[in-house]
Amino acid sequence: MNVKLYPLLFEPNLHEVVWGGQKLTEWKGFSAKDHIGESWEVSCVESSPSVIANGAWKGHTLNEVIDQYPEDILGSEVCKRYDSKLPILVKFIDAKADLSVQVHPDDEMAARVHGKNGKSEMWYVLDAEPGAYLYSGFKEKLSAEDYKRKVEDGTIVESLAKHEVKSGDVFYLPAGRVHAICSGILLAEVQQSSDVTYRIYDYNRPGLDGKPRELHTELAAEALNYQVEDEYRTEYFAENNRATKVIESPYFSVRVTEVDSVFHRNLVKYDSFVIAMCLEGDCRINICGTEDSILLKEGFSCLIPAAIADYEVIPKKGHTRLLETYIDNMDRSLIHKVSRFLHITMK
Repeated sequence: MNVKLYPLLFEPNLHEVVWGGQKLTEWKGFSAKDHIGESWEVSCVESSPSVIANGAWKGHTLNEVIDQYPEDILGSEVCKRYDSKLPILVKFIDAKADLSVQVHPDDEMAARVHGKNGKSEMWYVLDAEPGAYLYSGFKEKLSAEDYKRKVEDGTIVESLAKHEVKSGDVFYLPAGRVHAICSGILLAEVQQSSDVTYRIYDYNRPGLDGKPRELHTELAAEALNYQVEDEYRTEYFAENNRATKVIESPYFSVRVTEVDSVFHRNLVKYDSFVIAMCLEGDCRINICGTEDSILLKEGFSCLIPAAIADYEVIPKKGHTRLLETYIDNMDRSLIHKVSRFLHITMK
């Protein structure tokens, strides 16, 4: 490592959409502006990359810095698997109105049709107005022909599984699962780094430009998984002063970390960057073994490079809650375990 690494904070990256509101700007302490539906917290998507807001790389895009120091920032195994590209995009989303019913293609279809990654994602509900709900999955088995007919006559939502939600609810949405966030919900989203979305149904409303928004009926028909599942909500049991496993998927691992005192996190073993989204309560992130420290405010996020992913979380006002995302590359082979044991015992 020939460079001084540190936790990266980012400039605001807000997206205006027809269904957005003002909750994100209010939460982040910015001037109120309507129709802000998404805050892209950590992004290397070419159309909207994150710009670093602190330290020596202030003003540079995250893409530029990763291009210079890919293994130090992403981790060597992430670089091998993802061609030295950040494979994750994280957002905060404010649904003042219903989002369109949509689906995302898997890696094979996205690469074949668009030359891009597929898109599996997860939602963590931050706040929900009384009675707020979302759609995830089908509640009845449909054929591709049934689906197209229901899109045409506007009854597709009648076949979707509807879930009333509250703060802390989690949904994993593998590529191919139909879904829609509905009004009155604020949530955090972790997804594969991709901007490929197939819009199925949009309530016949115009976009911000006054024109009907494009639908992708045929592409969605190919991408959809029509299987009906018994349960779409992800169950987990969060405990204070620990990192609780929420999602383990082929694309990302997610933990909810709730603490009310200094809490040590050593994730170097995963050979991966860590993205920390601060959901509640400002905290400091102190890197162990260096003098680097940042203030991570509620409603903001940071990226901790793989080479320094050994850190302390220190709540500023008695309690903090983080959503931590990384790629699990830990070597669990017997040879590695024996080698690690001998290394520890011979110290």
